[in-house]
This record gives sequence, structure tokens and C-alpha cells, in this order.
Amino acid sequence: MLPFAVGRRSFLGRSGLSLGSMALTSLLAGKGVAGSSAEAGVLRPLHHRPRVKRVIWLYMAGGMSHLDTFDHKPTLEKLNGQPMPDSVTKGKQIAQLQGSKLTVFAPQHPFKQYGQSGQKISTIFPQLGSQCADKMCLIRSLSTDAINHDPAHTFMNTGTMIAGRPAMGSWVLYGLGAEADNLPGFIVMVSTGKYGQKQPIAARQWHSGFLPGRVQGVELRGTGDPVLYVRNPPGVDMASQRGVVDAVEALNRRHQIRVDDPEIATRISQYELAFRMQSSVPGLMDLSDESKETLDMYGTRGGDGTFGANCLLARRLAERGVRFIQLYHRDWDHHGAIKEHVAGSAAEVDRGAAALLVDLQRRGMLEDTLVIFGSEFGRTPMAQGNGRDHHLAGFTMWLAGGGVKPGFSYGETDEFGYHAAVNKVSVHDLHATVLHLLGIDHERFTVKNQGLDSKLTGVEPARVVKEVLT
Repeated sequence: MLPFAVGRRSFLGRSGLSLGSMALTSLLAGKGVAGSSAEAGVLRPLHHRPRVKRVIWLYMAGGMSHLDTFDHKPTLEKLNGQPMPDSVTKGKQIAQLQGSKLTVFAPQHPFKQYGQSGQKISTIFPQLGSQCADKMCLIRSLSTDAINHDPAHTFMNTGTMIAGRPAMGSWVLYGLGAEADNLPGFIVMVSTGKYGQKQPIAARQWHSGFLPGRVQGVELRGTGDPVLYVRNPPGVDMASQRGVVDAVEALNRRHQIRVDDPEIATRISQYELAFRMQSSVPGLMDLSDESKETLDMYGTRGGDGTFGANCLLARRLAERGVRFIQLYHRDWDHHGAIKEHVAGSAAEVDRGAAALLVDLQRRGMLEDTLVIFGSEFGRTPMAQGNGRDHHLAGFTMWLAGGGVKPGFSYGETDEFGYHAAVNKVSVHDLHATVLHLLGIDHERFTVKNQGLDSKLTGVEPARVVKEVLT
């Protein structure tokens, strides 16, 4: 009997140790494990010439009322308080107003034409209106499949209401790879104001799903340490920490050669990234190199967790090569007191969003950045007391930046603002358009999952909305 048994897997692992080490080193090259080069994406070359390099998504969580912000409907003013025509709502999916008496509810604030383009925007957005109307491409004919918040967030972020699928930011990072050496390629920040019901935002909204864990979004906190546990504990210097990271990396590499688990390769690269973030994150948060004029423009001195502060950080992240940046503001769920609350929520984001567009443009970055502004759905043209209910059949979002027509409006809802009536745009159409601007054909960008070719835009037909593109 042999003094010790050698299993088939162990034998192959040991006999191929040298070759395996070479292969793993090659596999990890360019992933920041041994150097500082950023990680490449799987789409090489891209399907076509990209118009933008990165996306900044300003996500107004809770369901921003299109009727009080970007979609002016004089009919609602004219018929305020009268019964909603049955022909508009009969047989339609309504959330909490189902079975209630439905009455027309007028816009709660006046609209005004802004810029040379004459875009009609509510006066609750004075900065966006006066400074950015001619930069914005308003899409007023969106619809979604989900009428409640969590599935609607999931659908808007992942293209499906099934939890656990990859977020758009993960798809983008997987396809294009990272440009940043010392920061994650997909970063999320969340702010909260004092108006409306606070919309819970689950971390699964930026999860990588069935894609590699390395493309999952990373949340940066707006106050305190931006990333928990990224600082060394007292008494541990960078040299000591480097030694720990190297030792753990060596053990992981050795184990990877034996078991060939892609998640171990992810773990190796993420340990290295975490080490480099120990120096890059403090530099990101140090705003001493920002002028007083810039800080005043955003309305922040940093570190206060406000939407404006996060917008400034978003610009700094974009400068450092972060591929996909998502800013959630949780203040837009206005079932009651909408006149006060929609104005309050708008005031919390107006200055920061306008400053971001102006700042990107003056730095020459808007031409290769796509900025998105909008919610998971809209609000009803019918009153819910002195508020509005969830609404999926028609709402507004706007885009700005590279490849998008500036000062342009596309699509319409009906005279009540209920249905997307002209040039309808689905969530999948929006996703297809964003991918197109990044150089990706949404039909060809698939990943095998459970025997199926899965993609961000799902199985139903989706189109690139070429009418909004330059």
C-alpha cells in the first residue's frame, strides 16, 4: 500500500503547478494584482464606436411626479377637482387608488419656458431650468412594467423584476472594463433629505448577479469613512498591510491553481483594489484642491452627505476613471402634501444636478459622459388626498451629454399625462440606448446563464431610440 494517496485532482494540480502559475499570472495581468493597470472588459473590440466613456445616473428614488416637474399638462389645470374620465382609467392598473373615486389633480407649481430651446420645466427647478435647459434631452413618453417601488427599482436597474439579476452598472463594467486603477469601476452613493417618504434602497440594486463579483457596485458613504474598514487599525502601517495583502494573495493563488474557481481570482483582485483604495479614497474625499467658486456652485464644503456633495464627488470619480456612478436621492415618494414636498425635494437636488452638468461641460467632460436623471416611475394625474399615487403608464426622464441631442424633447403623454401616447419608450429601450452610446449592441451583449443567453434588455423587442441621438 502506498504511504499516502494522491487523488486525481491533486495529482493534476501538483504536476501542473508551474504551468498553472504561469497561466494564472497571465490571467491576472491587467487586473491590478501585480501592478496598477485597470481591468479590461470582455468586449474587445467594442461593437461600434462609443460616444461616451462613462455614465452618471441621478436616480430620484420614490417616483418623481412628471406632472409637477417636466411634463406640463394644461388640461389638468382646467379640470382640477373634476372626475377623471373613465375612458382614461378603466381597466388600468392603479396602485393604492384602486377602487377609489378618481379626481383630476392640477400641477402644483407653474411651468416656464427656459433657454433658447424653450423647454417647459417647472419653476421648482430654477437652476436646471436657467442653466441646463439647452443641455437636456427630455424623454416624456417612458413607461415601465412595475407599479410598486421595489420591483420598479429592480426593473429600472436590472431590466427585470426578478431579484438577483445584474445591475446595469455591472453589465457596463463587465463589458467595458475599468479605467480607474485605484477605485471600483461601479460606485453608488445615497443621499436623504427631509421631504416625502424615505425610499429604502437595497444593496441588491447594484449587485452583479450571475456576472463575476468583481463588477458589483460599491457604495461610498457621504459622511464619516466613505468605505467602512478601509483604514488601517492603529499601529498598522502601509508596509505591514502590504505584507498581509501579499501573503493572502499568495495563499489564494495557490488555492486557485488547485480548484480553478473564478471567484478566487475575483477575491485576489479585490484584495489588491482594497489596498490601493486605502490611499486613493482619502485623496478623493480631500476637497482642498477645489476652488471656493466650485464649492459654492455645488452648495457644499463636502462630507455632509447631501445630494450636492455627492454630485461633486461624482465629478471627481468621473475624473478618476470610474465607469458607472449612480446617485440615489430617496426623497421622491409624495403620496401626500405634494405641493410642499415636491418643491422641497426639487430644491435638494436642483443646485447639485445643475452644477454637475455645468462643471462637466467646462472641464470638457460632458462630451464623453452620459448623465441620466429620473425615477423608477411617475405619479398619477389623479389626486390621492393632496398627493399622488404611483404611476407606470407614462413619465419623464432626461439625458444630457455625449451623443444626445441638447435642448430637445421627445415623446408625449396624453392630455392628462396618463399614457405614453406618442413615441413610446420602454425601460428596455432606455437601456438599449445607453448601451449603444457606450459602444455596445444590446442584442449581441449576452452571457450564458442557466442555459440561456441572458442580456440586460430581456427577451422582448427593444430598440435604440435613435431619434434622441446626434
